[in-house]
Amino acid sequence: MPTMPGQGVTTGAFPPAAMPSFETGARQGRLRQYQLQLIERIQAARSGALAARKELGVMLGGRPCLLDLTQLGEIVIASGVQIQGVPLAQDWYLGLAAMRGRLTAIVDLARYMGEPACAAGHHCRIITFSPRLGLNCALLVERVLGLRQLRALQAMPLPGALPPWAAQALRDSDGQQWLRLDLAQLAQSERFLDAGFGGLAAHKDIC
Repeated sequence: MPTMPGQGVTTGAFPPAAMPSFETGARQGRLRQYQLQLIERIQAARSGALAARKELGVMLGGRPCLLDLTQLGEIVIASGVQIQGVPLAQDWYLGLAAMRGRLTAIVDLARYMGEPACAAGHHCRIITFSPRLGLNCALLVERVLGLRQLRALQAMPLPGALPPWAAQALRDSDGQQWLRLDLAQLAQSERFLDAGFGGLAAHKDIC
């Protein structure tokens, strides 16, 4: 599968944390357990009708978004991934990382959407594309918000002129608005595939 081309960040952008205390270690253990449970639920959702009813909530540039479970690979803690910057790349293209033995392009999706860049922190996650999308790519997100049930959300008109990969606007019972993203459409976007500094600057692909 192709890997995206691409000034990115240095490998120290998400430095590993210092040696944790016992309390911090226990907290990290609970976090890992939660992540494993979440991944198991994602994998179970892919295999049945649940995939049509639930999607993964993530925070991007302060905006709650939903990702189709069938378009996702795995979720990893960003601080544990060493990212090698690539010269002359767009600011949203962070660089390349070795993930499961493959070079994977890392994209700050919030920055790509025209929002402030994702600030490094313990809450940041990297979510890989499903292999079926045909692109070795992963997205940096501010945090994972868990699974959301689509049938509990109400459709809304899309605000303004959004790109095709901004598939749907939804609102939950608390009045919180969500933007559903179609990563298959994003993976075919000409601007997304041209991460070089001299590449396309088409604003029509910005949310």
